Amino acid sequence: MDITERFLNYTKFDTQSAEDSQTVPSTSKQLVFAKYLKEELEREGLSDVEMDEKGYIYATMKGNVKDDVPTIGFISHYDTSPDCSGAGIKARVVHNYDGKEILLSEGVVSSPQKFPELLHHVGEDLIVTDGHTLLGADDKAGIAEIVQAMCFLRDHKEIRHGDIRVAFNPDEEIGMGAHHFDVEKFGCQWAYTMDGGDLGELEFENFNAASAKIRIKGVSVHPGYAKGKMVNANALAAEFAAMLPSNETPETTEGYQGFYHLLGIQSTIEEARLNYIIRDHDRDLFEDRKRFIMKQAELMNEKYGEGTLECTVSDQYYNMKEKIDPQMHVIDLVLKAMQECGVAPKVKPIRGGTDGAQLSFRGLPCPNIFAGGVNFHGPFEFVSIQSMEKAMQVVVKICELTAEYNK
Repeated sequence: MDITERFLNYTKFDTQSAEDSQTVPSTSKQLVFAKYLKEELEREGLSDVEMDEKGYIYATMKGNVKDDVPTIGFISHYDTSPDCSGAGIKARVVHNYDGKEILLSEGVVSSPQKFPELLHHVGEDLIVTDGHTLLGADDKAGIAEIVQAMCFLRDHKEIRHGDIRVAFNPDEEIGMGAHHFDVEKFGCQWAYTMDGGDLGELEFENFNAASAKIRIKGVSVHPGYAKGKMVNANALAAEFAAMLPSNETPETTEGYQGFYHLLGIQSTIEEARLNYIIRDHDRDLFEDRKRFIMKQAELMNEKYGEGTLECTVSDQYYNMKEKIDPQMHVIDLVLKAMQECGVAPKVKPIRGGTDGAQLSFRGLPCPNIFAGGVNFHGPFEFVSIQSMEKAMQVVVKICELTAEYNK
């Protein structure tokens, strides 16, 4: 099976996670794919294949060298984003892309004018959607690349490598993927998530992340008799949102700039709930942002009465850079692997997070390598087959170079 067929098979499974679920995984349909993936790893000859009750899959490609070689790992998540449907994905291959508009379906066009990233892949074979679902390259492309790399090592015994561990998990898209990951069982000295974007991307800096949940208590009174009595939670929700800086949102920031992002509002006169995420690469600025949003809630309570607003801020993950910096050999190996595979590295900060961020703080240094997908979480997502093949080659080369690490 080639990498294209493998990936297309994966897209047939709806593995969308759910933000408000209390189960692990957050959706039972993720387990359907997890069982398929476990069986595939067994068919492909990996060892120690196991899946726990929460859908975390672990397996080993046994090494073929006698030397004391570090055990390293590769990780990808199999859930897809709640932001866009992952059901009934109709993926197809656009062969030898010509740089023009791609008609996804009637009335739905992916154009380089709107998505200039397409022009980086002229002459390549692109896998696209029909414009009504996401594709799932985030992160089923990563899974396909890891599995294909393990099969390549299996079939090319002349390539020296130590034990390689692989793991696939649910619920990364809702920030829960690493919460139940068994680092001790995984048993690696370091690992890599294959969860990055376009060709050559390498990331070992990410946002510090927190969530903020605002609950506003209103008082409903007949509008004809409401003077001095009604407290309209709808209006207070709008007022609170307006208190946050309008130029510090995802749509107005880039690079290392942080933001406040309003994910959603549920609102009536009697009660409103606002869900925010808070992001910043700089730890001190991150802490300032958390204090700022709490302060706005205090100001609203001073104005409308104590207890009108409840604000709960919870940390989600931190910038992995502080854990990677002391072990830069983990990055040096990737850079050398990319160079030997003819891939130009693009080292950049993640304007988001990966499971690797949380894992790095749990003692498993875990930077993020490109998987080749572009325009994640929406119907214009695509992945280049050539980029997936390069990612697979980089995985193989890292395994090979690690066998020489202690020499």
